[in-house]
Amino acid sequence: MAVQPEGTPCWADAMFSDVEGAKSFYGDVLGWTFGESSSEYGNYTQAYADGKATAAVVPPMPGQEGQSQWCLYFASPDAAATAAKIRAAGGEVLMEPMQVGDFGTMCLGREPSGAVFGVWQAGTHEGFEAEQTPGGYAWAEVFTREPERADRFFSTVFPYTARQMEDDAIDFRIFDVGENTVLGRMKMTDEFPPEVPSYVNVYFAVPDCDDAVAKATKLGAVLRFGPMTSPFGRFAALTDPQGANFSVIDLTTTEGDLPKITPV
Repeated sequence: MAVQPEGTPCWADAMFSDVEGAKSFYGDVLGWTFGESSSEYGNYTQAYADGKATAAVVPPMPGQEGQSQWCLYFASPDAAATAAKIRAAGGEVLMEPMQVGDFGTMCLGREPSGAVFGVWQAGTHEGFEAEQTPGGYAWAEVFTREPERADRFFSTVFPYTARQMEDDAIDFRIFDVGENTVLGRMKMTDEFPPEVPSYVNVYFAVPDCDDAVAKATKLGAVLRFGPMTSPFGRFAALTDPQGANFSVIDLTTTEGDLPKITPV
C-alpha cells in the first residue's frame, strides 16, 4: 500500500499492563494473531488480521502506567511540522517527534478538548495493511464535549473539509481528505459519565457484531452501546477488561437510509 494522504488514520496501538491478557482477549474477539515482541522498541508487538498488520500492543514504559486506551495515528509527511501545527492550533504536544528506527517518526498530541492522538510519518512501516476486512481497522470518531474546539483544531492541523449530519438528536460531523471520508466527530451527551474525558474511538471490523459482543463480554468486557444496525453497519461500543474503549462493526449488515450530510 502507498503512504496515506496527510490526515488519514494510518495506525492504532494501545498500552496494556497485561499484554498477554490483551493478546488473548483481542485474539479471541477479533481473530488477531501476534508477531514477536520487539525488545529494542519496548516490547512493541504487532497484531495481524489474516496475516496483515492491523494494530499493535505494548506494555507501558516505567512511569506511564495508567488507564489503557487505544491511540489512533494520523498520517503526516512531516511529523515536526505537524507538531508545530498542533501547538499553533491550541493543542498540546505530549511526545515530541521521535524517530523509531527506520520504521518512521511518531509524535503524540492532545487536542484542546482533551482527546489524545498520534501522528505518524511513515518510513518502512506505512501503517494499516488490513482495513474494512474482518479484524482490520474500519473507522474512528473523536468523542468530545466541546465540538467547536475539536472541529476547529482538526481542520486547522490537517487538510480536512468538513460536513455536518442533519440530525436534531445528535451533533455529528465528518471530515474528508479529498474524496475520502476519514474521520467522524461525535458530541458527547450527558449519557457519558462526567469523569470520561474526550477520546478517539477506534472501530474494528468483524464478520458478526453480536458474536463479537458475546465473546467480548464473556471475557470480561463491558458493553457500552448496541449492538445497533445503522446505514453504515451493525456496531457496538465496548470497554475491554483493562479499560480501553473500542467498537466493533459488521460492515455488511446495514439498515435504513444514509443520513443527509451538508458541507460546513
